[in-house]
Amino acid sequence: MRELLQELWNYRELLRTLVIRELRVRYKNSALGFFWSLLNPLATVLVMTIVFKYVMGMRIANYSAYILAAYLPWTFFQFALLDSSQTILVYMQVIRKIYFPRVLLPLAAVLANGVHFLLAMGVLFVYLYGFVGAPLQPGLMLLPLIMLSQLLWLVGLSALIACWNVFYEDVKYLVSVGLQLLFFLTPVIYFSEQLRYTTLVPEAYREGLFWAYHLLNPMATLTMAYRKAILPPITIVQENAALGQATQFPDMALPLWLLGLNLLLGVGVALAGLSYFRKREWEFVERP
Repeated sequence: MRELLQELWNYRELLRTLVIRELRVRYKNSALGFFWSLLNPLATVLVMTIVFKYVMGMRIANYSAYILAAYLPWTFFQFALLDSSQTILVYMQVIRKIYFPRVLLPLAAVLANGVHFLLAMGVLFVYLYGFVGAPLQPGLMLLPLIMLSQLLWLVGLSALIACWNVFYEDVKYLVSVGLQLLFFLTPVIYFSEQLRYTTLVPEAYREGLFWAYHLLNPMATLTMAYRKAILPPITIVQENAALGQATQFPDMALPLWLLGLNLLLGVGVALAGLSYFRKREWEFVERP
């Protein structure tokens, strides 16, 4: 028992070392360091706000805050998967010389991006509750559960992607393209309410497709959950300059059953990804 505990402690220390290395390598010789991970989303959100609020006619107070509350979790999801896809190949020479749980490598990439995400969210909270004076939301109590759900999805997906990329290096390119497409299929620059009440889908199918979409796209549920947890309810008004009219989309509460199901699916994906990785990790050293 003592030997097992000592081994687990050693793996914990190794994971901590890998995370610290990931954090240092990203901004090595950079004057701004962590702030680059904040400046990029801030600049992107600024452009989005100008385009969608002043060009597309989205009439929402503090529109940039609602975009940022969804965009920061999205960047965590995006960069965690992209970074983890390369980890096994980067450490291949080490893997061939010594044994350690290979799954620690993609996990370290996910956790390093998680650190940046937490710091960025901290800055967002200071801005919202310190400068803007936004009221604290009861949904903030659900925030640890929302973050846990996202982390579980990332653990499972990163393990699968890192493993597949060892044998098929096209995977990293497919992931990059897939994430670009998924960004526009996820309510980051728009809102879930706009999908629920869209006229593009016949009313008879609207409700069923809406929930199916949120179940099949975990980030759709999570971006909605982050917004509902952090920010007050809103009524979305979108102007149509060509027709001279405005469309109103009423706010909807976050369904707790949807978040709970997202969490359960995340547990399943994490277990499946880790199990698959464990079965294939012994084949890594055979890669030419």
